[in-house]
Amino acid sequence: MASSLVANRFAFVLLKTEKTVAKFHSFPLSERLRLRPCKFKTKNQFTTNCCVSSAHDEKYSNKQVISVTPPLYDYILRNVREPEILRQLREETAGMRGSQMQVSPDQAQLLAMLVQILGAQRCIEVGVYTGYSSLAIALVLPESGCLVACERDARSLEVAKKYYERAGVSHKVKIKHGLAADSLKALILNGEASSYDFAFVDAEKRMYQEYFELLLQLIRVGGIIVIDNVLWHGKVADQMVNDAKTISIRNFNKNLMEDERVSISMVPIGDGMTICQKR
Repeated sequence: MASSLVANRFAFVLLKTEKTVAKFHSFPLSERLRLRPCKFKTKNQFTTNCCVSSAHDEKYSNKQVISVTPPLYDYILRNVREPEILRQLREETAGMRGSQMQVSPDQAQLLAMLVQILGAQRCIEVGVYTGYSSLAIALVLPESGCLVACERDARSLEVAKKYYERAGVSHKVKIKHGLAADSLKALILNGEASSYDFAFVDAEKRMYQEYFELLLQLIRVGGIIVIDNVLWHGKVADQMVNDAKTISIRNFNKNLMEDERVSISMVPIGDGMTICQKR
């Protein structure tokens, strides 16, 4: 009887966890993942706050990793040091069209930390939206620092400008309104190749390869380029999904994996980020 109850508890927890993860990531769990509920050291205690995933491929030695579920992600967000001005911007953006394009607080915190670790003075952002990530970067740049912010949507830029001013960082941000590729090409033609320390890309997915090639010319050796949405809601791992954006990101990821000009690390934060360091 006891073993039957434990088995039923396992089945219930696993089903609930799978549904939660699928809903959270908008990506149904496939047979490629073996999921088990996390087990505490105390015997027969389980949690639905996270689950353990193992790769099917034996060459990875069944390495187990934590899958982030909504309760666990809430815990992560509670441990993010989000400046008050960023919180205000995030909350205002939440009521706007396209609010899902805004990076998450934990992503913004990582970007700011990378800029600080790098000691960056000159940065580029491709895709500003309402300015959450660019504001996070500008806040940690030195007073003499510069962030070139490329965005084509004038309405969202107005929100970004308002918060740059409120935060007292307007003097650090050079806004380039228009097509990002044109703005990057103009910087190169202006003799600014290899003069930037850091770049963040969160824009049109089908343009990622072109943006990357242009940024690789603008970033110095040792500089960093961060690409957002590389996991694309999990669609990149589902071969049944073949829409244009998913194929584009999937191809970009493959090209980046094989690109010897950079060192890379794909990080499962937010919708996935790849951190590239120019060699």
